Amino acid sequence: MTEPVNPVLCEMRWWHIEPVLELEKDLFPEDAWSRGMFWSDLAHARGPAATRRYLIAVDTAKDDRIVGYAGLAAAGDLADVQTIAVARDHWGTGLGGRLLTELLRAATAFECAEVMLECRIDNVRAQKLYERFGFEAIGFRRGYYQPGNVDALVMRLTDPSRQVPTSVQGTQETENNG
Repeated sequence: MTEPVNPVLCEMRWWHIEPVLELEKDLFPEDAWSRGMFWSDLAHARGPAATRRYLIAVDTAKDDRIVGYAGLAAAGDLADVQTIAVARDHWGTGLGGRLLTELLRAATAFECAEVMLECRIDNVRAQKLYERFGFEAIGFRRGYYQPGNVDALVMRLTDPSRQVPTSVQGTQETENNG
């Protein structure tokens, strides 16, 4: 049996939106992001005034299929994890942790003192990932995820530069896909 190839992380660009939308609709059928939401955030992810960082994970062993993506928005000293998603066949591989590590590095580069996120209250797998990285639950947003009317758990991480777990720290180089 051959060893699986780790997906390669690279910057998300406009031409990745369609395959990302396919994965988004598969993973979040009730509350998937729209094309416009991705376009809007990507518009703020380039140039000297960038306030966003979006990544994709590409499985080079499977026809360069996008198997994950993640995004972060920064404003002042506060960052917000906008999205993290991993294809079902890559659950449990550490890809979510790699994506989150890169978002925390971006938050540090943006000089953010805190990182916030919302997580579906029924997504225990994601909550455990965030807790491993030092995020703490600080509240709820009732009916946040629509149209399913699912509550969100609000989580916060202080000092993202100090919270990257040793097990994933420095394990992935991120390429810039031009």
